[in-house]
Amino acid sequence: MWRATPCRRFLSTSGVLPIADGIKQVKHCDVSCAPQTINVAIRLNVDPRKPNQSVRGSAVLPVSLGKTFRVAVFARGDQAEAAREAGADLVGDADLIEQISGGTIDFDRCLATPDMVGMVGRVARILGPRGLMPSVKSGTVATDIAAAVRNAKQGQVQFRADKGGVVHAPVAQTSFTEGDIEKNLLHFIQVVQDAKPSGAKGTYIKGAYMASTRGRSVEFDVANPPFTMKRTRQR
Repeated sequence: MWRATPCRRFLSTSGVLPIADGIKQVKHCDVSCAPQTINVAIRLNVDPRKPNQSVRGSAVLPVSLGKTFRVAVFARGDQAEAAREAGADLVGDADLIEQISGGTIDFDRCLATPDMVGMVGRVARILGPRGLMPSVKSGTVATDIAAAVRNAKQGQVQFRADKGGVVHAPVAQTSFTEGDIEKNLLHFIQVVQDAKPSGAKGTYIKGAYMASTRGRSVEFDVANPPFTMKRTRQR
């Protein structure tokens, strides 16, 4: 149920909204002149301090966020050439390690082939705190490096549950149609559901919220989503 207000086009009187209504409120209540990012926060029933309850992954959204990312790749030989052809901005091995060790980090995403993981470990203390350390769980250590580069360039969204068990991620722009916002939102929720760890018990997703960069937060319903959250990936 909605009621009109002078400062907001819509204001929920029910607390938790259906996904479509939540999107409508976030999109139409945004008062910024320029398009704003719509972020989602998903509250999970996990304790990230326990190894079997950590949640981490990545999602390639159906509708790109339209941002351009510089991608660095640790690879050699044919894999290095494949990465370059796929559009990687920086490709190397020991030379890339030297560059990073020297304090030059002019990239937004970092990928590696499996055989390069040991070498990348030399700069883990530099890349880790910046969220750039390649890992299998986040999809940034890949055998098909060309596909990984294309995904990263397209704005692949990486996520990880924080200390409170909440996953935060950008999923759309306020300039998107309501249909495209919903498409990205549902896809991201499904990916988070698929990342359910083996140690998670009971109701996995406890709540979900979305908001534009400068807008108010809206809680939306995930108890009865318009898709089946049946697929889970056990580790």
